[in-house]
Amino acid sequence: MKLATKLAAGAGLALFAALPAWAQDAAPAAAATVVPTDAMVNKGDVAWMLVSAAFVLMMSVPGLALFYGGLVRTKNMLSVLMQVLTIVCVAGLVWCAWGYSMAFTNGGSLNGFVGGFSKVLLKGVDANTFAATFSNGVYLPETVFVVFQMTFAMITPALIVGAFAERIKFTPLILFVVAWLTLVYFPMAHMVWYWPGPDFQPGLPDDHGYLWGLGALDFAGGTVVHINAGIAGLVGCLVIGKRVGYKTDPMPPHSLTMTMIGAALLWVGWFGFNAGSNLEANKFAALAFVNTMVATAAAGAVWAVIEQIIHKKPSLLGAASGVVAGLVAITPAAGFAHPMTSIVLGAVASGVCFFFVTTVKNKLKYDDTLDVFGVHCIGGIIGAIGTAIVANPALGGQGFMDFNVIPAVAGTYDMGAQLLTQTKAVGVTLLLSGGVSAVLFLALKYTIGLRPSREVELEGLDINEHGERAYNY
Repeated sequence: MKLATKLAAGAGLALFAALPAWAQDAAPAAAATVVPTDAMVNKGDVAWMLVSAAFVLMMSVPGLALFYGGLVRTKNMLSVLMQVLTIVCVAGLVWCAWGYSMAFTNGGSLNGFVGGFSKVLLKGVDANTFAATFSNGVYLPETVFVVFQMTFAMITPALIVGAFAERIKFTPLILFVVAWLTLVYFPMAHMVWYWPGPDFQPGLPDDHGYLWGLGALDFAGGTVVHINAGIAGLVGCLVIGKRVGYKTDPMPPHSLTMTMIGAALLWVGWFGFNAGSNLEANKFAALAFVNTMVATAAAGAVWAVIEQIIHKKPSLLGAASGVVAGLVAITPAAGFAHPMTSIVLGAVASGVCFFFVTTVKNKLKYDDTLDVFGVHCIGGIIGAIGTAIVANPALGGQGFMDFNVIPAVAGTYDMGAQLLTQTKAVGVTLLLSGGVSAVLFLALKYTIGLRPSREVELEGLDINEHGERAYNY
């Protein structure tokens, strides 16, 4: 109860800050200085973004599902697959119902922290509406932007389940996901990524999310996706408690072959995740693509080398974990870094994540089943803060663009100030997601319950929660 009390006490302010203005309509937006037309849409951009959206979906199902599923015991394989698949389905529906509006519209007096409800049920979104990119006079069909961002909302809560895999009931998990998306993910996406586009800035220069306004750099989701999900996973595993038999019974992965397949699908899909976040098929998408390739390669290799030195045997599980750590770390920096500094970032993240997964977790004795905190949260923090370094033009980085100047030009880069800004963004993410997640998990724990009985857990969730088995032998 002491842990529960501390978590609940630390969550109150974050929960209050995350609540959207339920009764408030979005403030009217200022007129755009440019009226988008079909002529401003590039067919190559549209094709790339649709492919990227499909790639990100592949990251969830089958990628993440197989990666996680292979790491659990046979009796829980199907439950993990079902959790990931259902979360993807539910998150997509919630996104269309109110998530897109909360993330990417003006929120009136709360605009810095959450959007409004002007596009609930995709009101006003059709084949003839447009969404801005990062270039003046270049647009996407709004439906393309909706479906691309939808895939991010689908995978983020699915990441969380790995932290307490093998010991959570299905129904409260889905209830948690709906509430968490509403109170955490949509506000975070708004704070980090919402702005109406460069052509709109002169008409409404303050129309943007809080962290965007601070100048926080997050190219593809270091804060919004990985730190956000990672800290929620840690809170969940602490509230739910350790698995029955943790540290006394053997709990090896039942199929590293499936985990390897899942990791490979994640890597391929991540090109849509990172390069797609450029929103245009241009040189910066190519930069994000190559940075995603080399940072990941470095991280996978470094993890294997560390294991060779320490254990004398590099493991497939370790190499796959390193690959994911590299993908996580490069995510916020993908469009800002030089390929060589991306290699360094991936290598550093791999080493730090290895330390947390193998040493910190054992020292603190928390049961993060599939190392969601150790890889996603820690890797995301390394990547988010490291972005301030690798984005430095003196190191070959891209710096940032000042979109308040039309046409946009490269801004003056201050690495020290950017480090502070990136640290603030990390802190906001940890506070919001950690605090609200604690409230949600505790509320479910003491109402409908989160955890199955000891008998159910010992027999496995597959047969008890879903009436099926992953294998019939």
